[in-house]
Amino acid sequence: MTSSIRLRHLFAAVTLSCLSMSCFSAFASEFSQSYTAYKQAVAEKNSELALKYAGEAYELGSVQFGAKSLDTATLALNYATALEVQDQKEQANSLYLLALEVYQSSHGEDALEVLDPLIGAAQTSSNPKTARSLFEDAIDISSDAENRILHADTLSAAFTTLSKTRLYNRKIRNYALDGYEIYKEELPQDSLTRVKAAYIAGSIHFVEKKNSRAIPLLNEVVKQFSALNYTHPYELKAHAYLVELYEREGESDKSTEHCIAIGSMRPWLDDQEQVPLYRQPPEYPLSYVRRGKSGWAEVSFLVDELGFVKEPKILDSEGGSKFSDESIKALKQWRYAPKFVDGSPIAAETRVRMEFTIERKR
Repeated sequence: MTSSIRLRHLFAAVTLSCLSMSCFSAFASEFSQSYTAYKQAVAEKNSELALKYAGEAYELGSVQFGAKSLDTATLALNYATALEVQDQKEQANSLYLLALEVYQSSHGEDALEVLDPLIGAAQTSSNPKTARSLFEDAIDISSDAENRILHADTLSAAFTTLSKTRLYNRKIRNYALDGYEIYKEELPQDSLTRVKAAYIAGSIHFVEKKNSRAIPLLNEVVKQFSALNYTHPYELKAHAYLVELYEREGESDKSTEHCIAIGSMRPWLDDQEQVPLYRQPPEYPLSYVRRGKSGWAEVSFLVDELGFVKEPKILDSEGGSKFSDESIKALKQWRYAPKFVDGSPIAAETRVRMEFTIERKR
């Protein structure tokens, strides 16, 4: 990003300036050592050391360049990023805002250079409305840039942060969908950024029950992640979503391959309880509702090699036989990931307890 490029230039300028004046003081040397250690920590992806040396370089740079200099603001941006990685958002936010003020003063409020501190300040703000305002400014700036990937990155960052707040609405939802459309046009199919964006777009359509839009997106996610030599959490979740999507469409044969895929990815334990990937709640017997009856039914059954429920049997129940009947009827529609042993799916017994409860008005 912009900050890392600027910092490399900053370091070269400081070194050349001091050498030309023969004034490489002990103080300047200490800054140089801290900044070099910071760059090394970043290269080695050592977040704890990056935080330590980013802090040291910022404190030393503040004295050497001045608290309001552009160089110090760039060091503040680095320090803020390291703090954010360690989830120290309050302190990071203060530094992002400091850097933002200096960047806007030096480059102009609508300059591309202000995007890094602007987005950083938005991501670390404790006030959702402030975060939304900052992101809107960032999106306005990135939309005018020639770099469409940069705009998609900004939209995605805004969605990731704001979708977790009470402000989530259709506009924020569209940030993710619009970002994905750009990635789809600009990036190859196997780009991890594009695949992750496809997963998010597919998840949005899944929640909104737009099956025909969700299915191709999530299948693309599964296809791309299947080429990896490790299991990505998005791949597992995409398979799980596809199980439910195909069951919604009444296409159990298509959901089966995803049940099996999930089962093959899991490290199964002998006593591990199987968790349903798709479930239909049992119907509450109308006659029992009228009478205010509550109860439960405990059922054992086999999950076969394809993830279907077989041979359900009532182990115990309370409240009436209709609870048992409805429990079995519902369970026959459930889907599971089959258990794997030595690389092959097997039938395995499990059990569930169905609760039927009527909340009484006080």
